[in-house]
Amino acid sequence: MRLYIPPNLADSTPPTTSVSSEAAATPAGPSNLRLRIIYGLIGAAMLLGSVWFSPWTFGLFFAAVQAVMLWEFYRMMRAGGYAPATWIGIGVGIIVFGAIHLTVGYSFYAPILGWQNGWTLYPPLLALPQGMPLPASYWFLSAGGVVYLWMVIGALLMVVLIIREIIQWPDNGKPFANIGAILSGLFYVSLPMSGLNALAFVQNTYDYRRIFALLFLIWASDIGAYAAGKTFGKHKLAPKISPGKTWEGWAGGFVLTLIVGWALGYLLPDMSLTHRLVAASVVAVFAPLGDLAESMLKRSVGVKDSGSIMPGHGGLLDRFDAFLLVLPVLALLLLLAG
Repeated sequence: MRLYIPPNLADSTPPTTSVSSEAAATPAGPSNLRLRIIYGLIGAAMLLGSVWFSPWTFGLFFAAVQAVMLWEFYRMMRAGGYAPATWIGIGVGIIVFGAIHLTVGYSFYAPILGWQNGWTLYPPLLALPQGMPLPASYWFLSAGGVVYLWMVIGALLMVVLIIREIIQWPDNGKPFANIGAILSGLFYVSLPMSGLNALAFVQNTYDYRRIFALLFLIWASDIGAYAAGKTFGKHKLAPKISPGKTWEGWAGGFVLTLIVGWALGYLLPDMSLTHRLVAASVVAVFAPLGDLAESMLKRSVGVKDSGSIMPGHGGLLDRFDAFLLVLPVLALLLLLAG
């Protein structure tokens, strides 16, 4: 590797370094830009291919993605001095994602898994009417019963986490801060990523085009913000969190996202222009906020990247941070729209 000497130091004597002939003959590896392009193309192909192929490949891919994102989140919590129960959090996250995926995708999986015809909020409980009194089973399968079930599961999770802290006290430091770190990961990562299922399954049908549309909108927000920020950026958006982001960049991302939202009429002709532009506006506002939230998290614990699973791109939490604030808002709008 050649040593660069600035012109103002040209008269000074450079430090003597000894480089063996064997090391000098070693060819240089791919540049960081080439790595970014190679791994970016591989990641995009896996992402788009899994979404397009079938509901189960979509489910498996994003269940794995959110599991890695949780691992990266808990890794950063450990860097910040906490001691979360990483594998408990990841396990619960996978269960939450899988349960929501099977619930909203019931019509697709019922024939494959041999479930009874019909619809219920929690498919595995379909067996209950055969062995329980009718009023009890109907209550359990109702919306109120499912909410109660999740409340019990949440309370049991707290019991498990508290017992863990009791057993490991005082080695793990602040016990309830550790529990808070676990729950933060589930609310910050797992629940929003599980919202992808509500977007993918609409009217009991899996529609990969909606996930493609979300990806195109988020990519448009990133590209527009980068291009406008590099060209016109002067006024800092959040200098203490991300000095490179500017209001001009955000405006450029907003405009390009709206343009892509309009163009998505060719991909989703059954979706009205109003709905497409509302979705685009949600992405244009909340995707940058998701990026800022993760940057704030990394700065607070003193790490540069959430992980290194994708050389040149950082971790998956770095790649999907925009989803974490966009998806809850889109899920709420879907619920309000019926």
